[in-house]
Amino acid sequence: MSTWPRFGVIPLGEEIATFEKYEEVQRAVDVLADAQFPVQKVSIIGTDLRMVERVTGRMTFGRAAFSGALSGMWFGLMIGLLWLLLGAQDFSPVLLGVSVGAVFGGLFGVAAHAMSGGKRDFTSVSQVVATRYGLRCEHDVAARCRQVLGERGFRLPTAYQPPVVDLTEPPRYGERITPAPPSGPVADENAG
Repeated sequence: MSTWPRFGVIPLGEEIATFEKYEEVQRAVDVLADAQFPVQKVSIIGTDLRMVERVTGRMTFGRAAFSGALSGMWFGLMIGLLWLLLGAQDFSPVLLGVSVGAVFGGLFGVAAHAMSGGKRDFTSVSQVVATRYGLRCEHDVAARCRQVLGERGFRLPTAYQPPVVDLTEPPRYGERITPAPPSGPVADENAG
């Protein structure tokens, strides 16, 4: 019986394949699911994470006012709906909350942009992306996973073979090497 994995722990198992795009590894898991493979024993691990910030435009006073007004409208809508739930007779508190929120939000947006002093005069969207995605599978079903993906046309890397280490041989790192004596006649420094 498989135990539910804890968050924050990298799943154990064998890496079956690596993909450059998330859509590719997602398609591989879909193929496994269609083949009745126990996909709860599969993990997708993104590696080489990078934070990407895409600049979407310049931040102007107009854009700051518009963005602030939208935020204020949402806040005013929530306050108006709360007031409505507490027993208002009509929708006037909602309309009042949205309009007052838009005005104050726009003013706060302009004030915040003016106080920034010209720093960060652009808008952007941030996201974390991986440069490659690994498909990892628990040891007990790894061979079956390779078989299913191979039958469905996925190119899988050859299995990793760790180097063979002869444990009877002494280690080579840090070993002192005695230089060979020089060939030819050597003059004796103490003579003479």
